[in-house]
Amino acid sequence: MKNYFDLTGNVAIVTGCSTGLGVQMARALANQGCKIVALARRLDKLQEVCKMLTEEFGVEAYPLRCDITDTEMVNAAVKEVLGKFGRIDILINNAGTGAVAPAEDITDDQFANEMNIDLFGSFKVARAVAKLAMIPAGYGRIINIASMYGMVGNKIAPAAPYHAAKGGVVNLTRALAGEWGEKGITVNSICPGYFETPLTKETLQTEFFQNYARTMIPMARYGKEGELDSAAIFLASPASTYVNGVILPVDGGYTCM
Repeated sequence: MKNYFDLTGNVAIVTGCSTGLGVQMARALANQGCKIVALARRLDKLQEVCKMLTEEFGVEAYPLRCDITDTEMVNAAVKEVLGKFGRIDILINNAGTGAVAPAEDITDDQFANEMNIDLFGSFKVARAVAKLAMIPAGYGRIINIASMYGMVGNKIAPAAPYHAAKGGVVNLTRALAGEWGEKGITVNSICPGYFETPLTKETLQTEFFQNYARTMIPMARYGKEGELDSAAIFLASPASTYVNGVILPVDGGYTCM
């Protein structure tokens, strides 16, 4: 029997892999036999994550400290991964941040920082991985983690820089898919809705947000841990050969209304 989603032998870089959704998606890929390069700024957190992945799934997991806003650091990290594993099959561009404040009060620095991390940082990692690993190999799976807020506005949590940056990630995905498709690389984007993570847990558990979810999300609840896994596994797998430039909301239906 064929396992369409077997990733044994594949090597995946997951950025923002020290906590939250990055760790969840790394676990999902490791569960399919994928080797994981956990990339973020906090080495101690990455080491904990890699130890957990190896113990739980028996895969090789490599912690690698990198600031995705630093071009030289990004290029050096990609070269280090190639030196160690000889290949990079999958990139999950997950690292990001989020400034919440009324648009009229957002500072230039807040807006620039959001763009630099969420949009420009994602591009820098994709550029290095494609140029050094995937284009030479004629194969690759790039998954950019945007947000449902990259597709719509919102009234509950003013975050204009975040909307702008994630909207940029959405169309960057289409642009890269258009350029790199003929080189054997698919570039797709997942747009998560509200998911409970260490950063969002306190806010999402308030009565106000619980009521908001029941009103605004067709499934009347927030995303649970693991509910991004199947989307990430599908887009990372060889089975998604002809899926390219797709923007996939995983939001309980929030953006359908």
